[in-house]
Amino acid sequence: MKRNLLAIAIPALLVAAGANASIEVWNKDGNKVDFYGRVKAANHITDRGQKGEGDDTSARLGMSGETQITDSVSGYGRWEYEAKAGKNSDDNEVRYAFAGLNFGDVGSFDYGRNDGVLKAITAYTDVLPEFGGDAANNEWHVLSERTKAVATYRNNNFFGLTNDISFALQYADNGDAVKDIKNKKWLDPVFGTTKDSINGRSKEAWGANIQWNIFDTGLTAGAGYAQTSKSDSRQSTWATGLKYNNYNLYLGANYFQSKHKNAVGTYGIADGSYYRLRDTDLKVRGFELVAQYGIDLEVGRLTPSLAYVQHKVKSSDYDNFSKYGYRWKYRGFNSPEAKYVSVGATYDLNKNFSTIVEYKFNLLDRKDFGAASNTENSRGHDTKPGTKDVLGVGLIYQF
Repeated sequence: MKRNLLAIAIPALLVAAGANASIEVWNKDGNKVDFYGRVKAANHITDRGQKGEGDDTSARLGMSGETQITDSVSGYGRWEYEAKAGKNSDDNEVRYAFAGLNFGDVGSFDYGRNDGVLKAITAYTDVLPEFGGDAANNEWHVLSERTKAVATYRNNNFFGLTNDISFALQYADNGDAVKDIKNKKWLDPVFGTTKDSINGRSKEAWGANIQWNIFDTGLTAGAGYAQTSKSDSRQSTWATGLKYNNYNLYLGANYFQSKHKNAVGTYGIADGSYYRLRDTDLKVRGFELVAQYGIDLEVGRLTPSLAYVQHKVKSSDYDNFSKYGYRWKYRGFNSPEAKYVSVGATYDLNKNFSTIVEYKFNLLDRKDFGAASNTENSRGHDTKPGTKDVLGVGLIYQF
């Protein structure tokens, strides 16, 4: 009977979404189900050959549920789907799909598709109106973005002793904890560095984080570490961050470093032919800074935003990378992967509707590693499209 009532209630409440900040479709006898969603109509105005240019419209729909099992134990689950309706309309995905048990002060345990454990730290700066998230959603780093097949233990009050300290432990079972380095098509990766040699999926990984809300100051400090399991080609990432959120002011900062051990082949030349000399390490390190301030207006709230982002790729050897005629081949290679200043604002007309604008001043040079990475179609201009500024504008409706 309850299932039949729920089947009737969900479509009716979805139609009424515009009148609600959220949709509670069921709350009875210790069982609760909520629906939420978002429609973003946005466009990125830049060189046509740059990655991410054009329409970025998308829609999300999610569900979260909770059931009380005993006085101290509850079960929960979450599912969220995103449909791309813009330029990359084929890139639809299930963003979240996990279920777990909450044991109160003892902590919670869940399994499924969820955020990587390091995203809790890198998310400190993933708050820009339209862009950002370079560290939080990045294929170079371990467990820094959403990933499947993860088991996560969380404790948000240090076993009931204090609400100021929280931590999490996570294990990824051959999901997609690390993307295949072959996505960077101009690299020459060593076989097996990113994927399990038996099943062809991402290697196993584990990670942990800890966060400290520093008394009642509005300041939070966090740190985390994650790595894959294979020792001879291990990938590891560590991250630290600070954020301040008080009196309408938000400040965020993080610093991170990833190491891909024996990830890329280095070659020499003999008799006019290339041959492999050795396998070399690859490092990615960077930092991000964000400042935002909320201004209450007669209608809605305006939040100006300012950010600086810089990531660099470093190799311990030479002759590893080439694209569009550029070859980065000097010892001590160290070139920007991302480098920009962001200026923008979010205008929340009410809790359901927002407008966004953001201008990204691209500071990459044509010979930088990131310019090649950021160029989707050179159109005869080598890496030039990857160095252009970007203007992002959009409208967001959410419930």
